[in-house]
Amino acid sequence: MTDSQEAKDLLANADLIYSAEEVAVAVSRVAGEITQKLGETFPLLLCVMSGGVPFAGQLMTQLNFPLDFDYLHVTRYGQDTSGGALSWRAAPWTPIKGRTVIVIDDILDEGVTLAAVVDRLKHLGAKACYTAVATDKLNGKNKPIKADFVALTVPDRFVFGYGMDVRGAWRNLPAIYAMKDD
Repeated sequence: MTDSQEAKDLLANADLIYSAEEVAVAVSRVAGEITQKLGETFPLLLCVMSGGVPFAGQLMTQLNFPLDFDYLHVTRYGQDTSGGALSWRAAPWTPIKGRTVIVIDDILDEGVTLAAVVDRLKHLGAKACYTAVATDKLNGKNKPIKADFVALTVPDRFVFGYGMDVRGAWRNLPAIYAMKDD
């Protein structure tokens, strides 16, 4: 993004997909699902940087059981709006071997990144590996992975907000928007 006004114009011309209230309700639902399934496992939550931060942060405050927290950073996007080569920037510091792990990310788009993360965690000895995503894109593609916990589904459009950026901006929005179709 070149400047603040460009970012503001982009948002002004976007379509609201989910309000902040709708996002919050979905996060609470997922917290309940995770608590029911994994609340007795002392899991390791791994936030996928940078997009998973809002979801992980809000989700964690609603998980009323003991857990460990760490992060990893792997991406296919950078500043682009479509996926590229996989880039591992940081691995978790917390030992994975023998642990139940929950990977928390912003979006399940094509699934390549999340599948690679799960494969790596299994290779590192995770006892079980679950995935939780804020959004699952309904793109009709045959994804190599299905998320275990999904807060919301989004249309096959470029979406941003709630951890997902558009040209580096608007990860901080509490709602989810989509760019106008050309």
